[in-house]
Amino acid sequence: MKNNFLDDLNQIQKKAVVYNDGPLLIFAGAGTGKTRVITYKVAYLLGQKLATPQEILAITFTNKTANEMKIRVERLIGENAQDIWIKTFHSTCTKILRNEIERLGYGRNFVIYDEIDQIKLVIECMKELDIDRKRFNPKAILNLISAAKEELIDHEKYPETVSDLYQQIASDVYSRYQERLFKANALDFDDLIMLTVIIFRLFPSVLKKYQDRFKYILVDEYQDTNRAQYYLVNLLASKNKNIYVVGDDDQSIYSWRGADIRNILEFEHDYPNAKVIKLEQNYRSTKLILGAANNVVKNNFSRKGKNLWTDNERGKKVFIFEAEDEHNEASFVIHEIKRLIKNRDFKYNDFSVFYRTHAQSRVIEDISLKQGIPYKIVGGVRFYDRMEIKDITAYLRLISNPNDIVSLHRIINVPHRRIGKMTISAISKFAKINNITFNES
Repeated sequence: MKNNFLDDLNQIQKKAVVYNDGPLLIFAGAGTGKTRVITYKVAYLLGQKLATPQEILAITFTNKTANEMKIRVERLIGENAQDIWIKTFHSTCTKILRNEIERLGYGRNFVIYDEIDQIKLVIECMKELDIDRKRFNPKAILNLISAAKEELIDHEKYPETVSDLYQQIASDVYSRYQERLFKANALDFDDLIMLTVIIFRLFPSVLKKYQDRFKYILVDEYQDTNRAQYYLVNLLASKNKNIYVVGDDDQSIYSWRGADIRNILEFEHDYPNAKVIKLEQNYRSTKLILGAANNVVKNNFSRKGKNLWTDNERGKKVFIFEAEDEHNEASFVIHEIKRLIKNRDFKYNDFSVFYRTHAQSRVIEDISLKQGIPYKIVGGVRFYDRMEIKDITAYLRLISNPNDIVSLHRIINVPHRRIGKMTISAISKFAKINNITFNES
């Protein structure tokens, strides 16, 4: 283990790392070293022999962050970092379910459907139920199902929450959707968390097993957790109460996909003896940028007070251009790039243009083409969303799980076997009439 690694931290960061007297809430402003604190917290617990690697669970929101954290921990403590569970919510629950899901009637070799698979299954369910897809959008129906699962509302309880026609349709589809998932031995991403919580609630001995294992639980980006994730974490922490959560209520931007700001704001209510530490020294921005940010965010009424500061230089004033429309906005951006290249020693590849949605790129691309500005769009289709990759994955899923009807439908005519939609429809009808599976028919 690296000697004197705590010397790498400022005084407030060090205070957060060494605290070990029950629940801890760390409010970490942007650029204040949040990931470093979590990483060093893990190293400190191990270095002080407060826990073994197997007794620590650190939960993050992305695989990238989880991998980065593993690398940082390994640099501090060595190879035994491999035994620590540093995972996303979904990968944590997947690992638990591989061991426990048979209690709910699923097989351990369950497959996980991504959003494209889910949409296809919803469409199939709507066809079976004779629901008009032009009137009721499959993606909107799936969103309602997902929102219900994030609130731990299963398909049996969902009808009790229905208040309009759209929700009634979603309720009908939800029941059929879960039935089809079960028959295919498949889960969607929301199931991973919901079913783990259900198992913990139905089987106290299973919950106790994981409570006994995880002596310390650390959660990153706590402001972005939904209710299902909230219950999962607090069930696991309810025995030892060694729960350390890190987040920033000022960075809560995912309420549209289920994040519940109450989880972080009410942490002290959940754990009355919790210690609260605020990380306010910013290492990323200039004084003027922080000043502007503080002045904007202070107007939020649901927040814990904090004021970011920095030892960095004063920097240049923040410039805001209020455009009349998207064309005016794009023209301004391209004009500024050309002006800076002409007046200073810049090249085109010195510039990046960030936008909130992909739809906004079209106007910028159009004007760039007209002005002869070379550009490259970064992003596009993810590797696992590419058609050929999904085809290969579907074959592998089907080999592992012959009941995976969504994967079978995907590759039944790949490569081309002259099996068209009419043939597939006829097979489906035959299976339904004879009460057998699509595979059997």
